Amino acid sequence: MNTLPKIVNASVVAFASAVLLTAVPASAQDKPAIEVITHAGAGGGTDVNSRMMMLRSRRTLKQDMVVVNKRGGGGAAAMNYFMTRPADGNTVMTFTVGHAITMAAGKTKLKVEDMAPIARGTNDPQILMVSCKSKYKTPEDFVAGVKAGDKMKWGGTQTGTIDHITVFLFNKRLGQPMPTYLPFKGGGELATQLVAGAIDVATLNLSEAAAPVEAGDICPLVILGTDNMEPIPAAKTGQALGVDLVLSTTRGFVTHAGVAKERVAELEAGMMKAMEHSMYQAYLANSGLDNTSPMASAAWGEQIKSMAEEFGPALKEMGLVK
Repeated sequence: MNTLPKIVNASVVAFASAVLLTAVPASAQDKPAIEVITHAGAGGGTDVNSRMMMLRSRRTLKQDMVVVNKRGGGGAAAMNYFMTRPADGNTVMTFTVGHAITMAAGKTKLKVEDMAPIARGTNDPQILMVSCKSKYKTPEDFVAGVKAGDKMKWGGTQTGTIDHITVFLFNKRLGQPMPTYLPFKGGGELATQLVAGAIDVATLNLSEAAAPVEAGDICPLVILGTDNMEPIPAAKTGQALGVDLVLSTTRGFVTHAGVAKERVAELEAGMMKAMEHSMYQAYLANSGLDNTSPMASAAWGEQIKSMAEEFGPALKEMGLVK
């Protein structure tokens, strides 16, 4: 029987922080430390992901790494600070789906072409889920209902987020206008309200709904990723159902576009090797992810570009930006 992985807990954060305070390799002492810029406070998801990547990257790159937290503006503060740093290959920014939305909304002057992708760290596909008491029992039933214009209340986290955009684009792909969308403070509340019947459909990541899915209260139907997911075998990808839409909550790493190609390649090789290590792989498993999350620079760059191109027009059509 498949069991869903548990969400990463505070002990992982503490472990990562502790290891980062240990001595760095002797060969790293003469090199400047790499700044890893995040938009999250200490202990936030992006901060934890950055620190877990750094655990072994400091060794594979033979260079110390320090976190620089720049909070505010949905990633705008981090991106604006990134723009002030020299393009010497010693600055890395953790780039997320939230950064792509902020960029698409014009809240920062940073552009896709100003960044050089290094590697992706995590990728958590958006999944459309219903209560297991719903009349929609299969992915095909659900897609047919949306296509037919069935009235449904959709839920996600906040307004103007990846969840909000997901609801808009999924319905648009099936020829439907934006449905009723109810924003909630977080994935936990969203899952609870789905079970309670306050909404008909929720846009969730697997890690957010692990417990109610395993309990048989929530049924995942459509995965907006490129592959099926072993813990939820009844769910199908949107592409398999004729809906060409791939959206994920994702995090990865970039540096400046002006950095020498040899240095970008060095950063990529070091980070990818570090993320193959058992410690990082355990972090992925504890977060409800698998080993497909780490991705090399070329494909990661294409994902960044795709997000930026998709989100800008969507936000305008949704009336969230002019």
